[in-house]
Amino acid sequence: MTSLYQILMLILDVVWFVMIAHIVMSWLISFQVLNLYQPLVRQIWDGLNRLLEPIYTPIRRILPATPGLDLAPLVAFIILIAIRIILQNNIALFL
Repeated sequence: MTSLYQILMLILDVVWFVMIAHIVMSWLISFQVLNLYQPLVRQIWDGLNRLLEPIYTPIRRILPATPGLDLAPLVAFIILIAIRIILQNNIALFL
């Protein structure tokens, strides 16, 4: 059971890192530090979007429309942290 817990935590860590990279990159693009016309930047941005859209899409359906402000990454990030806390606090029940 410990190995299953460690695998779940590893997956959550990878998702956390990808979400942080996506959030920081979106800020850099918004403030025009990064340019989407550069091929490498465009490939990384498209890859991050493809990885995270399956997570963001159901959240966007639930949230009210806020023009110019996408709250889905924030909600997904909070859910991810909540799942980590729940797993960490309840691992003793499974051992």
